[in-house]
Amino acid sequence: MSNRERYVRSGEARIWTCTSGSGIPFLMFNGGPGCDDYLGPVAELIENVCQIVRFEPRGCGRSDWDSNYAVNTLVDDADEVRQAYGLENVIVGGHSFGPDLALAYALRHPQNVIGLIGIAGGRIVNDRTWHASYRRNLNRVGEDLGGVVFNAHPSVNVECTRSWREYIKRPTLLRDITELEIPATFIYGTDDIRPDWPTRQLAELLPYGRFVEIDGAAHSIWLSHASELGEKLHDAIERISSFNAVQSS
Repeated sequence: MSNRERYVRSGEARIWTCTSGSGIPFLMFNGGPGCDDYLGPVAELIENVCQIVRFEPRGCGRSDWDSNYAVNTLVDDADEVRQAYGLENVIVGGHSFGPDLALAYALRHPQNVIGLIGIAGGRIVNDRTWHASYRRNLNRVGEDLGGVVFNAHPSVNVECTRSWREYIKRPTLLRDITELEIPATFIYGTDDIRPDWPTRQLAELLPYGRFVEIDGAAHSIWLSHASELGEKLHDAIERISSFNAVQSS
């Protein structure tokens, strides 16, 4: 299905967005922090059951840059996108760092979120051993990103990383996560060079969290295991639909 593009105004910034598919609304977050849109191949896997809305955060790709890339600003931008498309209840999720921001969105707007899906990401820790292991694996194994080149302001990653490290220090964060009663599925590849234990922890913290693996897949799962990823995504979406049907009955 073709992408339908538009800009959404959030404060003084114009945010590039696009939508494709039809069905349950899915607000999709990019990785990074600081990546422009690259999740078209993931959207294609679920366009038969979801209306996917993708967007480029401010400072990335076609969106405006105004030196503000704090977590709260990104959550505000995402909500402006949701409202601009007239969506009441959405699945939130994404890839790599995307599930982190999707979680922050769900914690701020639980009344508008019916489920969360993370692909190769989802963590709320700032652990030196995690980063050391990732860097060691990156230098030893390397990583295939499918030739994607990202176009973001140089300050984006630095500013958002700083803001995220402050965000996860919130005294009530763990309690808030344990009270977030939405179905959440985290999909990870066994060959991802990023340690998976923070994502496993997050799945256990969430009351209806689930962690699933795709054997032999690396970080960009769709490059090598698209059909398997599509199956896991459809399973997660069906789980969300069934859960909410029961809740509303």
